[in-house]
Amino acid sequence: MSILELTATELAGQVQSGSLDPESALDAYFGEIQKSESHLKAFLLLMRESAYAQARSLRAKRAEGRTLGRLAGVPMAVKDNLLIEGFPVTCGSRILQGYRSSYTATVVERLIREDAIVIGKTNLDEFAMGSSTENSAFQITRNPWDLERVPGGSSGGSAAAVAGSMALAALGSDTGGSIRQPAGLCGLVGFKPTYGFVSRYGLVAFASSLDQVGPLARTAADAALVFGVIAGHDPKDSTSLVSSNEMNAHGLELPKDLNNVVVGVPKEFADASGVDPEVTQALEKTLEVFRSRGARVRSVTLPHVKFALAAYYVLAPSEASANLARFDGVRYGNRASERESARAADADSGEGELIGLYKRSRTEGFGREVQRRILIGTFALSQGYYEAYYGKAQRARGLIVQDFEKAFGECQILLAPTAPTPAFKVGEKTDDPVAMYLSDVFTIPVNIAGIPAVSFPCGFSRAGLPIGAQLMGPKGSDRRLLALAQFFEEATEKAFIRRPSMGKAKKATEARE
Repeated sequence: MSILELTATELAGQVQSGSLDPESALDAYFGEIQKSESHLKAFLLLMRESAYAQARSLRAKRAEGRTLGRLAGVPMAVKDNLLIEGFPVTCGSRILQGYRSSYTATVVERLIREDAIVIGKTNLDEFAMGSSTENSAFQITRNPWDLERVPGGSSGGSAAAVAGSMALAALGSDTGGSIRQPAGLCGLVGFKPTYGFVSRYGLVAFASSLDQVGPLARTAADAALVFGVIAGHDPKDSTSLVSSNEMNAHGLELPKDLNNVVVGVPKEFADASGVDPEVTQALEKTLEVFRSRGARVRSVTLPHVKFALAAYYVLAPSEASANLARFDGVRYGNRASERESARAADADSGEGELIGLYKRSRTEGFGREVQRRILIGTFALSQGYYEAYYGKAQRARGLIVQDFEKAFGECQILLAPTAPTPAFKVGEKTDDPVAMYLSDVFTIPVNIAGIPAVSFPCGFSRAGLPIGAQLMGPKGSDRRLLALAQFFEEATEKAFIRRPSMGKAKKATEARE
């Protein structure tokens, strides 16, 4: 078995035992990066020098007889909205070009503490606003299964890196599905934890009440391993929940059968329009697997979930408007060019000069999607409109939370598609923001409710593209969801855990060109 075929658990075990040198693991992954990165464009920053320094330190640590961490030698990528001290963070935006982090995010500290090796920072939709990773100011990331298609977003760079065998696991952030949707489109496991289970300290905020950091990996066991490392209370994060034994447990306890499990299928998701028939078919086959192992399946209703998309696109832009106000060219972010600054200085008053500088710095620095959402959020929070929009959205959020609580009184878990379609083509939805927003129709309700959800591969389209399903559970059921995802992998003999053929994808693209 080649190094690239090892799971994170297997690779860490071999590094811990001394049968695999951590530098050899890096050689394999950086070799794959050299072959594929020019096609995939998953990374914004490669940290080769520091990665090999970590590997040498890890080898010395083992030689001294010290115990190695749970992620010993595992090459990991980190989404470029997480801070790492001394390294750039761009959030996929020109407004932060040249900025270097002054501290390290708690989740990254916890990875390094357990001897993971961070190999680079991945591309994303600007400030995590998007569903395709086409909104990055620097490059468009491609799907390893088909280079003409998107990897999903906003954690598309992290998903492409793992699916393309350029990292063994990665961290992403999920505000409305930005871990699960790219995981679904790239054939990976993507996990969005219970809100507050993972620290947001050092995550550049998009929408603070919705953002949550989580892992992308090839298997549920690997996702659980990373989750176990990054989860836990952080006093630096005011939204962090107190640690629990369930959260920090090592490994997953797989059920022998599903005789006591009731799987709920939300009627509103099952009846949703615009769902590709191949996605529906894959979901039905997934339900058959659960039934065959003893689970009971029943229809449940989430009557207010129809308002989730509309509520999200008031709540998230409103929070983004407040969070991104600091990027004005004075407190944070690039200041407008000299030419534009001189034009700003021609304003009539001192106040005009400052406002002009803000305006030009933000116009230069922010892309169209970020500008669109800031304007929507500012309008929704403005005097005379706050109650009509933001207030109503918050009330809708409360009703959605109640719907999920009621549903979990009837079943232990909910099953739904991760995305309505397999990966769509690059450029297919860029001119239609509403169509792009609908890509997250099944994932957004989870963030609004603050509950955990895991996306896992459950099938393939006729074109050979991955299809993902997601399991949702009540707050605190994180490890149960991951265990059920692993149970599905075992029940299907890991039939849907595959690595895409980059050579085949390149040839197909060249033939089309």
